[in-house]
Amino acid sequence: MQTALQLLFTTLQIGAVYVLFSLGLTLIFGIMRIVNFVHGHFFTITALMVAFAMPMLMDRGFSVPAAYLGAAASGLVISLCLAFVVYQFGLRYFQRDMSGSFILTIGLVLLFDGALLKIFGGSVRAVPEILPGMVTLLGVQVTVQRLALCVAAVLITALLYAVLGRTRLGKALRAVSIDHEAAMLQGVPYNRLAMIGYLIAAALASVAGALIAPVTVVSPTVGSDYLIKGFIAVIVGGLGSVPGAIVGALFIAAIESVGGFYFDSSSATIAIFVLVMLVLIVRPKGLLGHA
Repeated sequence: MQTALQLLFTTLQIGAVYVLFSLGLTLIFGIMRIVNFVHGHFFTITALMVAFAMPMLMDRGFSVPAAYLGAAASGLVISLCLAFVVYQFGLRYFQRDMSGSFILTIGLVLLFDGALLKIFGGSVRAVPEILPGMVTLLGVQVTVQRLALCVAAVLITALLYAVLGRTRLGKALRAVSIDHEAAMLQGVPYNRLAMIGYLIAAALASVAGALIAPVTVVSPTVGSDYLIKGFIAVIVGGLGSVPGAIVGALFIAAIESVGGFYFDSSSATIAIFVLVMLVLIVRPKGLLGHA
């Protein structure tokens, strides 16, 4: 029983970041019908800024939590500015163009990979512990830092659900996701909504990078692994489906935690790809997909 509870908490800890990352991917696909390979770099930039700027702020007398929040905020601003540039001068011209957006984002991945390696170097960086201590939940010990990560991810996911379901902006985003031409005929400004959706997705990836930075080692390529897992999650859950992204992310996290506990990380990765293939054979549109 204790082992099962420990694996459950581990799944939730891993899945919390995957959920935020996958929600951004599925939001972009739902609105713009493109696959965005640059998504991982918004995650990476914020994680790198946390690792890079925190020691500088702490040397200037900031407390650890204040330094973390300041570094995370700076990473979020930089990521959003980069996302705006990418959309305005690139993806705006390739909306609903899978081939063109694929070529463009792959080229941008190579460009940004080189830029990040040049700016930050290739070495890994560690982030100081933000929230020290342990808590016991149902007889299982969990670090306060990882618990805070899960709580933050749940709150952000709930906020996104509330925005999509109850606000005028959310209803407009869902409308263009279902049928963008019909939405435009009703006066919905598609291009502006596409930009807003892209920035929201970039913010989700950026926040995920800030949350994961204190519990992992950070490098200029840290986003690549999360990008692969994020794509797997949205494919399993169903492209364009927000509930599907959540289910897919937790599905991948469960395989990773259970497989890593009983076998090793390599076996868990292989199991993820095998089970994904089985899911897609049985249900090609994903678990909660509609097309």
